[in-house]
Amino acid sequence: MRTRPVVGVPFGRVSATADVCGDRARDGFRHDVLLYEGEDEFVLRIGAFVREGLERGEGVLVATSARKLELLGRELGAGAASVELVDMAEVGRNPACIIPVWQRFVDTQRGRGRQPRGVGEPVWPGRSGAELAECRRHESLLNLAFHDGPPWALLCPYDRTTLDPAVLAEAERTHPHVVDGAERRESACFEGDEAAGQPFAAPLPDPPPDALELRVDGGSLGELRRRVVAAAAAAGLDEHRRRDLVLAVNEIATNSVRHGGGNGTFRLWQRPDGVVCELHDDGTIEDPLAGRRRPELDRTSGRGLWLANHLCDLVELRSSPQGTVVRLHVRDRRADG
Repeated sequence: MRTRPVVGVPFGRVSATADVCGDRARDGFRHDVLLYEGEDEFVLRIGAFVREGLERGEGVLVATSARKLELLGRELGAGAASVELVDMAEVGRNPACIIPVWQRFVDTQRGRGRQPRGVGEPVWPGRSGAELAECRRHESLLNLAFHDGPPWALLCPYDRTTLDPAVLAEAERTHPHVVDGAERRESACFEGDEAAGQPFAAPLPDPPPDALELRVDGGSLGELRRRVVAAAAAAGLDEHRRRDLVLAVNEIATNSVRHGGGNGTFRLWQRPDGVVCELHDDGTIEDPLAGRRRPELDRTSGRGLWLANHLCDLVELRSSPQGTVVRLHVRDRRADG
């Protein structure tokens, strides 16, 4: 594929329409959504964005699908060797694991004296409703995670030809700026950094009425683990996936006993593609980024959620003064083909 010149407003300049929402220019983290149509425009726009970074001597990471990484690599040619290419389906299957990827990247580039520049595409066709909700949380929490840090640019592509209009509308609410065609403008409906923690208390859908329910306390953790092993085996999960689920449930249940009032309620149910486990207790988690930042080595708390996020395919966390709910999803990877 030959590169066509990008005509219009460069990525580094805001168009004249940007003042419709007032001045929200940032000296630090630049978080833009790119609305594009199909693979050809993706390659054109992302190729231009990446080349701009390479010409400035910046460190560049692109996280998207394996298919688009291949197309982008062809477009960049020899320049692809200077770009870190990451399959988002691997690192971002659970959206709660994406911020740690960007944090490591930013820290590494800063340590090398380079400005970071990234492309991250967390949303693709086929994402479940629960995954899309967590992707929205992820995009919103990016603004909170990096708002007071060193400057760097992250561009998040959304394909208008394959994604629902409601998903595109959410993207404009979680990104301060929108790149649409040749224009970069301020989002007319950006919800603001202060809104990043608001979905933290939004309720989850009710479990199915036939879900297994157990009371959890310090004396019941062994029985809880046995029930999870049996359910995971019945759902057809392989031994590796069963171990992941048991370890994640044990970590969250132990947190409930230690920090959630001494006990909690456990629920478990099967889905066609795997198992869902839920822990509910009376504790409150105040940090919306809990589990999305690597715990400090000298701290004993905060590791349960971090481990669960990296062991499970999806983790839904909700917390309010009425209590905390952690919902763990582990899939049978064979269902992915």
